Amino acid sequence: MADIKPMTGATQSIAATALRAQQARMRVIAENMANANSVSRQPGGDPYRRQVPVFTPVKTDAGQGVRVARVEPDRKDFRNVYDPGHPSADASGYVKLPNVDTLVEALDMKEAQRAYEANLNVIETARAMEMRTLDMLKK
Repeated sequence: MADIKPMTGATQSIAATALRAQQARMRVIAENMANANSVSRQPGGDPYRRQVPVFTPVKTDAGQGVRVARVEPDRKDFRNVYDPGHPSADASGYVKLPNVDTLVEALDMKEAQRAYEANLNVIETARAMEMRTLDMLKK
């Protein structure tokens, strides 16, 4: 019976790393969405470039978790729109728009929220199991 508590604590610790990683992922997605229409302030300059979180495994005392190792720029091409009157237009009259697709970002956000909720449920379930075990030991 003594092995149950460390196991649930390990589960909670590993799930907590995933919570932090998904939280960081949601911040990056929110930044992308906020800058979906941000163009360069200089004619012909590059607009905001979509950022992508990169996850990596991380060792914890409890086992292996996950974290955001870094955030990298998405190398996908910018969108070009012909608007010769725009202050950011290049010599040909094209304006570079960010490589952010708000539909993709919204779907990524939903996925990150669900992963966050799933890991929160893992923590809550482990805590409930621990409490139930303690109640059984008291009897």
